Amino acid sequence: MISVGIVGGTGYTGVELLRLLLRHPNVQVNVLTSRTEDGRRVDDMFPSLRGHTELKYSDLNIDELKKCDVVFFATPHGVAMQHAQQLLAANTKVIDLAADFRLQNLAQFEKWYGMQHACPEILKDSVYGLSELNREQIKNANVVGNPGCYPTTVQLGLAPLFKQAETLVKPESIIIDAKSGVSGAGRKASLGMIYSENADNFKAYGVAGHRHHPEIVEALENISGQKNVFDQILFVPHLVPMIRGMFSTIYVDLTEQGAAADLQSLYEKFYANEIFVDVMPANSSPETRSVRGANQLRIALYKPHPNKLIVLSVQDNLVKGAAGQAVQNMNLMFGFAEDAGLQGIGLLP
Repeated sequence: MISVGIVGGTGYTGVELLRLLLRHPNVQVNVLTSRTEDGRRVDDMFPSLRGHTELKYSDLNIDELKKCDVVFFATPHGVAMQHAQQLLAANTKVIDLAADFRLQNLAQFEKWYGMQHACPEILKDSVYGLSELNREQIKNANVVGNPGCYPTTVQLGLAPLFKQAETLVKPESIIIDAKSGVSGAGRKASLGMIYSENADNFKAYGVAGHRHHPEIVEALENISGQKNVFDQILFVPHLVPMIRGMFSTIYVDLTEQGAAADLQSLYEKFYANEIFVDVMPANSSPETRSVRGANQLRIALYKPHPNKLIVLSVQDNLVKGAAGQAVQNMNLMFGFAEDAGLQGIGLLP
């Protein structure tokens, strides 16, 4: 049994982490912080947790966090890196669900997040926490940067194409048309998030540039081993009037080798042993509700023309796109079964 702390326990990802960890067989959550709710019972704010925990929120106390085996940061960007050094000195592992340890390129981090990195030395030793692709590195990591939600759908949607010896794809022409439920923006009071602004509405945002774009580019460079070929990728996120769910439609131009390859078989073999990635039968249509509440990502492939491929990739943005992925990483770091605490099935209807 390991001791766990969660910094930032009132946001959607924080409470989702708690929901998953409360049913984890190898975990005891001992610290749950909130600057604004210090002393308040968690189940008073989130009645769904009544009968499952008696935890109370507390203000951030680094000495209490040092007693934990691992600390999750479900906080705004810039918080985890302020505390990572002290926690590591106390042999406490760190999993950050924000962007502090996602981008190795400091210039890109500073450009897109508007701050200098507080611990670049620790960043160099951190591991990007996409479990399916970086499993062995995560097992030995002390600091993990949890991937962004959109980049998770894109990387798992494209990885089989770029892990081959042959060049199957023209990377410069990739188009990512992505949609997310409103919980992806976090739990906050904002005009753009209120019901009357989102119901019966559908809109694009970040069209001129989105901070997940450099993360996608850097991650695909690492997956493929190719540099300076992904900068022209087009990525446009959209907000849809639903609470949970993320759907990325990825348009790919195939090379001559890619057009001749059996891509359905390629994907099925690549993810054959991955419990959280489901490659659906050819010409299927995955739905966001099929993964609602589950740590599952579903992929389907279409070839509308011989040299064109469409990849459909769906997940729950709060689970596989955030908290569930973080728990999956924790399981790897501590040698637990990778699906421990994550066996939940998607909710229908």
